[in-house]
Amino acid sequence: MNAQNRESAGLEIRPLATVDDAVVASDVLARVWGGDRAAMPPQLLRAMAHAGSYTVGIWREAEMVGASVAFFGAPPERTMHSHITGVLPEHQGRGVGRLLKQHQREWALARDVGTITWTFDPLVRRNAHFNFRVLGVRAVEYLVNHYGAMDDGVNRGDETDRILVAWAIASAPALTPPDDRVAAAVEVPADIETLRRSDPMAASAWRLRVREQLLAHLADGLVIGGFDDARGYLLVRP
Repeated sequence: MNAQNRESAGLEIRPLATVDDAVVASDVLARVWGGDRAAMPPQLLRAMAHAGSYTVGIWREAEMVGASVAFFGAPPERTMHSHITGVLPEHQGRGVGRLLKQHQREWALARDVGTITWTFDPLVRRNAHFNFRVLGVRAVEYLVNHYGAMDDGVNRGDETDRILVAWAIASAPALTPPDDRVAAAVEVPADIETLRRSDPMAASAWRLRVREQLLAHLADGLVIGGFDDARGYLLVRP
């Protein structure tokens, strides 16, 4: 059994079935996002669960270590929008996020959903790697300051640019484009989260640089075709 399978063996994903589950999940997500419990209050989690949306927690023994929430759009739309997923920092990098996404995929397929969408911060390299290289999503749109100002420990003081991606869960994953198709690349910082704490001005400069370069390439008719850990976003002709 490899290291990832050993880490996953002790995990259990189940619905947020009680008020207590919703309270704990709200607290977990607040801890991931630096204290902003108002972003996903327990009452909203309960309402979404009752309405049939995707609301789950992931437990290691008696401790909830992550949670995921998605808006479910019933057929014929056949889509679901994943609003928030978070794993506690001490449990990150252990395959928990991958397990949650696999569970989300199976839940969606059982309800005839063909595509799951979500947004992520284009400066967070590990998320770009996971989305494009592990899951094989495709980029749909670059959204400038999509959520406006957010008062949490992750986003406070920064603009909330996001990339909207679509995961075609019933199809083969999108592959990283070969070098002969890559027309341009946009580099991202190695660790934007640490940089925000140590040098906020440098982090803001990265935000503007990546935004301006990506928007310029998109306006020129290119599309984001994938992500490379060394080069960043890979842009191709459609």
